[in-house]
Amino acid sequence: MESTEERLEDLRRRKARSQAGGGQQRVDAQHNKGKLTARERLEYMLDEGSFQEIDALVEHRCRDFEMDKNVIPGDGVICGHGTVDGRPIYCFAQDFTVYGGSLGEMHGLKICKVLDMALKTGAPVVGLNDSGGARIQEGVASLGSYAEIFFRNVRASGVIPQISVIMGPCAGGAVYSPAITDFVIMVDKTAHMFITGPEVIKTVTNEVVSFEDLGGASTHGSKSGVSHFTADGDEEALGLARQLVGMLPSNNMEKPPLKRTSDPADRDCEPLNNLVPEDLDKPYDVRLAIEGILDDGAFLEVQSEWAANIVVGFGHLTGNTVGVVANQPNVLAGCLDIDASDKAARFVRFCDSFNIPLITLVDVPGFLPGTNQEWGGIIRHGAKLLYAYSEATVPKMTVILRKAYGGAYDVMGSKHVRADLNIAWPTAQIAVMGAEGAVEIIHKNRINNARNPEQERERLVEEFNETLLNPWKAASLGYLDDVIEPQETRKRLASSLAMLLDKEELRPARKHGNIPL
Repeated sequence: MESTEERLEDLRRRKARSQAGGGQQRVDAQHNKGKLTARERLEYMLDEGSFQEIDALVEHRCRDFEMDKNVIPGDGVICGHGTVDGRPIYCFAQDFTVYGGSLGEMHGLKICKVLDMALKTGAPVVGLNDSGGARIQEGVASLGSYAEIFFRNVRASGVIPQISVIMGPCAGGAVYSPAITDFVIMVDKTAHMFITGPEVIKTVTNEVVSFEDLGGASTHGSKSGVSHFTADGDEEALGLARQLVGMLPSNNMEKPPLKRTSDPADRDCEPLNNLVPEDLDKPYDVRLAIEGILDDGAFLEVQSEWAANIVVGFGHLTGNTVGVVANQPNVLAGCLDIDASDKAARFVRFCDSFNIPLITLVDVPGFLPGTNQEWGGIIRHGAKLLYAYSEATVPKMTVILRKAYGGAYDVMGSKHVRADLNIAWPTAQIAVMGAEGAVEIIHKNRINNARNPEQERERLVEEFNETLLNPWKAASLGYLDDVIEPQETRKRLASSLAMLLDKEELRPARKHGNIPL
């Protein structure tokens, strides 16, 4: 019988083998690619000394293809829990030095255990993905574990925040777990996501494409909208994950953590008085308004490179985490299109899931016209944003900066979709459409029959502007709660937020709604 000391020594050997991963040669190869190892990544992301590993001694049980001769404790993924700024989170990091980080049965079940524990304890999950995909030698057992992960991602959706950091390859079925999670962070030039790789695409469609163009961080950050943040390296990606965790509540039953600020709630924002140009068709950067309103001008923009005609992201107002949705006049004049509607709708639904108040800044001339938009389903996609705002029960505060035309006025957090506070700047124009288009429809015959049609058109446009393209009609009907000076925006939103923080609004009981996907 072994002595206690012998058993302790055996334990230490087993733990050491697990911590060694695929060995020094493969660790060096990882470093040579400019990548941290899985353990280094966890140590960097979590508070110092807080990581507690679970399932370090788990091994695969595949005996085919001589896999029984190559058994490494941990099975290619490091799982456990730790803290970020003292708050608990669960996490896992795929280890590319072990079987290329491929997901086998036990590898997947380790991740499932982490997701189960996070859901039971109400803690966020951060997954660090760096994997060659399904472990071919394990066949359907590998695929089964993928599906078990997907099921848990869906069950946890809207209950605990889920963040995926893509730090290497992520292909085939592996991409669906990150796609279900709330935020995807990709490392530029290192991370790749795709369903089918370049070689398969070449064989099937005869298209020639590189890994980077097909599924790199730049592609998913600007073209597909799959990724929410692009980082320059492992450290920046992990820092973004920490920043997100720090702004979000641990679960849907809690409010976001408060952040200390010395920025006065009643601070005047004088530069906002001159933000909207005198020429009402001239663009400006709405981020200047966002930064002027938020605490210390700090704004974490989400999906900054995709659908840039709408801006979404997080900041703080009087220390409270808030979500901001704003039309961007600098891009497509701030029109809503298919991608912008999808981007904003998903963001609004995330904020509503996790008790994050919404601030909406409106300058929208309408939905983008064109056959591509209509045939692409702008009706269905625009309805997603309308659905998201109508469904949301968190505090909703809307400021109309300039244009609010047509159905886009309704969609962008109007009083009619139950925003709690609706205010406007004096530069606001609320109407079915712009003056030129409206006059052509209303006064077509009058213009055509005039002695000087062009002069008559200009007169009627001016008359329309004075009558309808202003905030006064909406204010007189109670659709606006107030019209304010732009410099008063921060103090008005801050005081309203203080009143709305404990808002409760019930919806009819149902299994779930049927959002127009």
